[in-house]
Amino acid sequence: MKKTILITGATAGFGAACARKFAENGWKLILVGRRKERLDALGGELGSAVEQTIRLDVRDKERVFECLGALEVDLLLNNAGLALGLEPAWEVDMEDWETMVDTNIKGVMYCTRAVLPGMVERDRGQIVNIGSTAGSWPYPGGNVYGATKAFVQQFSRNLRADLLGSRVRVTNLAPGMAETEFSQVRFKGDDDKAAGVYDKAEPLRAEDIAEVIYFAASMPEHVNLNAIEMMSINQSWGPLAVYRREG
Repeated sequence: MKKTILITGATAGFGAACARKFAENGWKLILVGRRKERLDALGGELGSAVEQTIRLDVRDKERVFECLGALEVDLLLNNAGLALGLEPAWEVDMEDWETMVDTNIKGVMYCTRAVLPGMVERDRGQIVNIGSTAGSWPYPGGNVYGATKAFVQQFSRNLRADLLGSRVRVTNLAPGMAETEFSQVRFKGDDDKAAGVYDKAEPLRAEDIAEVIYFAASMPEHVNLNAIEMMSINQSWGPLAVYRREG
């Protein structure tokens, strides 16, 4: 029997790459996204592998439960998420903070809560949450974005604790710098700023993340990859910052 993956944020970046990877390997797809034209295009590209497309904003709790609550899926990929802005905390637009919290935290909560009871009842399934290295390692301007990804990390751990005794698996995948539409969204369409993030570097690609997610899904059912952190070879940690006051 073919397995089914439900992908949120399926219309670009990691989500679209995962849709292609899993379709290539015989999975059925349920694609969730906000942009109808992109959902239609991806559905047309992947053809019979697509079980259904659902136009949905994961911030809409009632619609999430209405659309996802009765679905039988083998893998939920909580991929929908975003970063907005890179300003210091005292200059940030509060609406940007609220959008990140509503999408990266509440959206993950809603989708998980809608799908998880069915997995527990069937005693099988897997949830892969897209976190970020920003959930463990802070950087200037990361403020609420990093905090939302720290939530995803701890939420994933606590799900594992709740699910002990079941055969439902949970993985937190934390990528570092990856070149998708992420920076265009963060800088609200400023292509020059977005391009500068990756200038003279070789960031991760969406296809790299899809490979790792498929690897996690392909593990024997008794194997749970609790957490995976991945970076481009061109990214690493720096020393702790020290401010030295003159005079």
